[in-house]
Amino acid sequence: MEELEDSRFSPKALEDFKLIDMAIDGDDKAYAKLLQRYRRPVYHMVLKMVRNIDDAEDLTMESFSKAFRSLHKFKKDFTFSTWLFRIATNNTIDFIRKRKLNTLSIQSTFTDDDGQSVGIDVEDDGALNPQDEAIKAQKEELIQVFVNMLPSKYQKLVRLRYFHELSYEEIAVELEAPLGTVKAQLHRARELMYDLVKNKKEHM
Repeated sequence: MEELEDSRFSPKALEDFKLIDMAIDGDDKAYAKLLQRYRRPVYHMVLKMVRNIDDAEDLTMESFSKAFRSLHKFKKDFTFSTWLFRIATNNTIDFIRKRKLNTLSIQSTFTDDDGQSVGIDVEDDGALNPQDEAIKAQKEELIQVFVNMLPSKYQKLVRLRYFHELSYEEIAVELEAPLGTVKAQLHRARELMYDLVKNKKEHM
């Protein structure tokens, strides 16, 4: 059975494995292809959980940041899409716990691109365990790398949003700026960070 291991995976999944190897070796285009391939499905999955477009965009960015940071740890025991969706799911659950959004049932399953049913298991305890804390620290470390590459006018906005965890309204008050301007500039900052991933000129 082990000899037929690759037969468990679709051609798309096997191509993902090749892209991952290329990305780990520093191929910028491989990162870009993985991002382009899964950005939309990850976003829609997260959006169903948080039901807020701005939060879904933030969490999608964070999920890809964490996945790319940990790519060297990926083991080909299951598809990349399953692994990525679980990272995005766990990241979103962490967000929901922190925001105490208890109006949505998270006990559900979704199907990845290979038709595999992936369960989302959520513990009721809202406290972050040491592993969650480590993931959060790792996530913030990587986002900081991206933030430092942004034009200076966006850096404070992103730090207030991601590191100080202020709401859009709180950021508007802090910067004495219109709420619409804050949302527009944060949206642009996210797009710039995606571009940095796509054109990745420095190794993370």
